[in-house]
Amino acid sequence: MAIWGLVIETTVGIGERKHGEAYVLRHVDGTREEALMELEQRARRHTPEHPRSPKRRRLFRESDGFLLVIDGAWQSFSTRFTVAELLDDSAAPASPPTHAAQPEAEHEKEPGAEPHPAEAVPPPPSTPPVERDADGVPIRPNWWGRTDLP
Repeated sequence: MAIWGLVIETTVGIGERKHGEAYVLRHVDGTREEALMELEQRARRHTPEHPRSPKRRRLFRESDGFLLVIDGAWQSFSTRFTVAELLDDSAAPASPPTHAAQPEAEHEKEPGAEPHPAEAVPPPPSTPPVERDADGVPIRPNWWGRTDLP
């Protein structure tokens, strides 16, 4: 089953310092439709910092998510909610190979034959479970406690 990222791109700052930033809200294991349903719930209840006095709020459905446009007294602010399939994550823990070698029958092995390369690979080390909040975000970031950072 695919892993889907719930991504939010929002307007931050005001005036000349107004710019967009992107964040991954969480990951969802399941179907694209399940991820879109959760993303819609988040888009409907999202309350951005700006504008402080919203005059109008519009939520649009797009092919891969939703677009929230909030008009303020002087400016409009937008937030894009996108569901995207996770293809690669440099911070993901190493996973075991997906195609494990089938064990050979004893009578098929030659005496003194070397083990199959898949048999020679030790299992990956077990990692302690990561404590997460209700939204699936780690409570303690993985960089916390590192001594190699300034």
